[in-house]
Amino acid sequence: MRVVIQRSLEAKCIVDGNIISSIDKGFMILVGFSVQDNEEVLPKMARKVANLRIFEDENGKINKSLYDVGGSILSISQFTLYADLSHGHRPGFTNAMAGEEAVKLYHKFNEILKNEYKIHVYEGQFGADMKIQFTNDGPVTILLDSSNI
Repeated sequence: MRVVIQRSLEAKCIVDGNIISSIDKGFMILVGFSVQDNEEVLPKMARKVANLRIFEDENGKINKSLYDVGGSILSISQFTLYADLSHGHRPGFTNAMAGEEAVKLYHKFNEILKNEYKIHVYEGQFGADMKIQFTNDGPVTILLDSSNI
């Protein structure tokens, strides 16, 4: 499982010209699953995201979490996080989990963040052609990979 976390001042997801979800300050995250992933990876990844301290404190140090700043999450499914470019310039996606399985893990991951960590999580539309607009604050971008935690 991979999660790209971007510290955001504001973010919104647009489908067919309509804003379907938006947040103010918080995280705009991209969430992708590999063919090796299963439900066991979800709790540890959710814990990392929920407790990540990447907001500045009063001394200008990156030391505050979503809880400290009252932030929310805009969660976007992103199978392209598992693009394989080892055989040319056109990406292959054989390492990305199939949609039917991935959508279940995606929703369960977001539910853990909501229910266990009490974070306001807003979702994109799985499998849709989404337009994401956001202001990356910093910019701060973190890549979490379940194989490294």
